[in-house]
Amino acid sequence: MRKLKLIIGFVVAASLAYAQDLHYTVDLNDRSEDTFKVTLMLETKLSEENEIFQFAATAPGTYQIMDMGRFVSDFKAFDKKDREIATEQIGTNQYKISDSKKIKKVKKITYNIAETWDTEVEENVIYKMCGSSIEDDNVLINGQTVFGYFSGMQAAPMTIKLQYPDEWEVGTALKLNEEGAYVAESYDHIVDSPILLGRLTKASTDLGGAAIDIYTYSKTDMIASSDLLDAMEEMLDAARAFVVNFPVDRYTFLFHFEDESWGAWEHSYSSEYIYAEQPWTPDFAASITSTAAHEFFHIITPLNIHSEIIEQFNFVEPTPSEHLWLYEGVTEWASDLMQLRYGMIDLDEMFSRLQEKLYINARYDSAYSLSKLSLTSYTEEGQKQYGNIYMRGALVAGLLDIRLLELSNGERGLREVVNQLSEKYGADQAFPEDKFFEVFVEMTYPEIADFFDKYVKNANPLPMKEYYAKLGINYTEKIVTKNLVPSLGYGLAVPNGQIVITNPTDSLATLGAVENDVLYKINGTEVSLQNARMVIGTLSQQPIGYEYSLTVKRGEEEVEIASRIVGKQETKEHIFELDEDASEEAVALREKWLTNLD
Repeated sequence: MRKLKLIIGFVVAASLAYAQDLHYTVDLNDRSEDTFKVTLMLETKLSEENEIFQFAATAPGTYQIMDMGRFVSDFKAFDKKDREIATEQIGTNQYKISDSKKIKKVKKITYNIAETWDTEVEENVIYKMCGSSIEDDNVLINGQTVFGYFSGMQAAPMTIKLQYPDEWEVGTALKLNEEGAYVAESYDHIVDSPILLGRLTKASTDLGGAAIDIYTYSKTDMIASSDLLDAMEEMLDAARAFVVNFPVDRYTFLFHFEDESWGAWEHSYSSEYIYAEQPWTPDFAASITSTAAHEFFHIITPLNIHSEIIEQFNFVEPTPSEHLWLYEGVTEWASDLMQLRYGMIDLDEMFSRLQEKLYINARYDSAYSLSKLSLTSYTEEGQKQYGNIYMRGALVAGLLDIRLLELSNGERGLREVVNQLSEKYGADQAFPEDKFFEVFVEMTYPEIADFFDKYVKNANPLPMKEYYAKLGINYTEKIVTKNLVPSLGYGLAVPNGQIVITNPTDSLATLGAVENDVLYKINGTEVSLQNARMVIGTLSQQPIGYEYSLTVKRGEEEVEIASRIVGKQETKEHIFELDEDASEEAVALREKWLTNLD
């Protein structure tokens, strides 16, 4: 799920005055009270421009309000003689030096900030893959959950010294300096560089000159980094083939396997994954690899293709970009297609993934366009629709690819245009937020403007049948058979940001579930919009008669229901099949669609 500020290796001239002058220390030997004990030492002199110390209201790629100031306590400022200088909290996320005449004397800031995993908040709960955790044998740091910055110094370089047990391993894409401190070139850089440390395993490989490191925490040592590397090597090769000019010289995967599955969060040179620990099986390995393929492709979007809103990220006031469809939808499409073209999955599996996306897309508001979803992503309304960026967003990207291949007679699809955009812009140059559609059309064909109007800016029904017919592939929306197949015995909908039960069958209703019960837990695992795809997908694969615990919320009451998988008459939806009577032209275009990696 997903980062969005990504300028690494680039420091604006204004920040040079602060080089090596901001030094953070985090004491992880003292892990009491689930708080990070943070000290910031300043070797630079502050001015009135720097009077406010800012904690993050949000962070790139989270698309949620975080308000990290809620987790801060005991914030203090000191002069060089360790005398306290008065401060005051002036907002949820802002502290101010009370006496402007003493700003220049500030040499040290200290504060405690609670971990987000085990700290309860009433609203705007932090996604776990974007949060922080402190345990006896591991710690997770996402930069915005631990660090802040002085106003006017967002671009200032900093060092981060971590104090931790000698036997611990540290996983991060950040580099160490000679003094053993990690170096971040700006506040954005530290937010873009998660840190996992503790009782970790490590595995490494080389990918065309890029150093790949995998660090893993597994609660009971059930999963090792070597397992993950074995599972992902082919995917990494596929990504290398899909991307013409590989934009990174290193990449770090951080895996955390404990009690819950929440998903992943992408960054410029790393990605981080939160999964429930379970036996390492081929199916689990394939699921991890598919997720990692999505996160890894973010080295292109938005690392090398991003708008000015993303480049100049606003940590104070969440500011959405209309091009979330590009950052997440195109990335999801690419992660599937590169696996297909590299032979990691076959056409039937590709059809299955399209089917799943169409099925989930139908559960969201059909009138909600990708542009509207992007621009409302930080709002309560937008959050209810947010999960569809990975479904409709990827489906639209797939249709765009087909249209581009058709217009170019198979020579230039979305992959080629994305690679050209990466060359045109790159990590150090943003595209204009309000002109990107025009830029894309100028680089391709006038007909693409109409495509964007219909399927990105507006929410016209997706032309699945028409477009896949161009590839000699038949699409059928729904058919009913006489076969008896496993079923949950109820439907699911997301009418108000909560997953609710709809149309429970008699066999389930007699056990206690009723219409509009809010789905809360399955077999004790809490279900959220972030992990529903994984948890419910796993349950749906169980055979008829499989018994499980279903916990729902009915008003303020929690109701636990002893449930089971039931049988029902099979209804097939979103069927893709090769057209045996397809024209030579369609078959030729399909072959380009299947093999376009040159």
